[in-house]
Amino acid sequence: MRNALGLMLASVVAAVVIAAGGWFYYSARADQGAPKTVAARAADQLPAQAKLAAKDDVETTATIAAKPTAAAPAPASAPVMPMQPRQACANPNALGVSRVVEIDTTGGPGFGFEHFKQFDFLTDKEVVLTFDDGPWPVNTPAVLKALADECTKGLFFSVGKHATYHPEILKQVLAQGHTVGTHTWSHVNLNSKKMTEQQVKDEVEKGFSAVRFALGTNPAPFFRFPQLQHNPAMVTYFGTRNVAMFSTDIDSFDFRKGATPEKIVETVMTRLDKLGKGIILMHDFQKHTGEAMPALLARLKAGGYKVVQMKAKATLQTLPEYDEALMKDMKVPTAGTNARPISSVVQTVSQ
Repeated sequence: MRNALGLMLASVVAAVVIAAGGWFYYSARADQGAPKTVAARAADQLPAQAKLAAKDDVETTATIAAKPTAAAPAPASAPVMPMQPRQACANPNALGVSRVVEIDTTGGPGFGFEHFKQFDFLTDKEVVLTFDDGPWPVNTPAVLKALADECTKGLFFSVGKHATYHPEILKQVLAQGHTVGTHTWSHVNLNSKKMTEQQVKDEVEKGFSAVRFALGTNPAPFFRFPQLQHNPAMVTYFGTRNVAMFSTDIDSFDFRKGATPEKIVETVMTRLDKLGKGIILMHDFQKHTGEAMPALLARLKAGGYKVVQMKAKATLQTLPEYDEALMKDMKVPTAGTNARPISSVVQTVSQ
């Protein structure tokens, strides 16, 4: 009897211990919640910053505005805007894109018959839409909307300084499927006698780095000289950097005083009807250009013209010393920043 009573008491004690252990285990699991994010290791310190020889006080064109006081550049480690999947065009009668051409920029080829006559790749009634000097508030978005309404694409040559003012707009250009090239850092005339050879190179390379910084990814190795002033030494240099150079076939003259949307459309169409095809030069920095775009695209469509989009086979590789110098000039902290894309640093492992 006494042994039976002892066995019963031992069984009760064992049951209590097991129950308490199970309660403790599940309570501890509940307290853990969602998996914690593990902080990435801080990036190593960047090497000493290079000092740029290009000056911001050299003579510039009137199109370059002062930096807006409210604007601030995005951090260097800002995530890249993901490319949106191509959607079906909502406009059944859209101008669209007739074909996409891929450019091998090895050796620095030139396009646009005003200065380069080697590559005649457009057929009759084909045009390339190009835009300089952006990104800029209101004006660039107006151009983007007009292009989106007609489901067509353009090539944008961004000024580096403007890209750092409005990176969010330039990201929209890329996200909407347009090609982004460069147009120097501050739109100086690279043939100016005030510019030394080193300043010319710095103006170009700093522009490359600024556009890359704003986009969060490498731009196309496409470049247009400000005012179409082709510096002979830089033409040779672009050959070593495998950067394609762009002139034009048809200048809209949308930057001229007294330009109106109506004048811009007539200037382009008069010249285009005479030539039959060509690369069209416009400026998304100019207000009247955005206003002219709906009518211009309608005239192109009515005239049987087709849009060709130009893309690059490879992206532009910026030079590290200019990337680092840009960060220093913009007073962006480099310690602890990481150039890796966010998807390689932070990943969702449980949801």
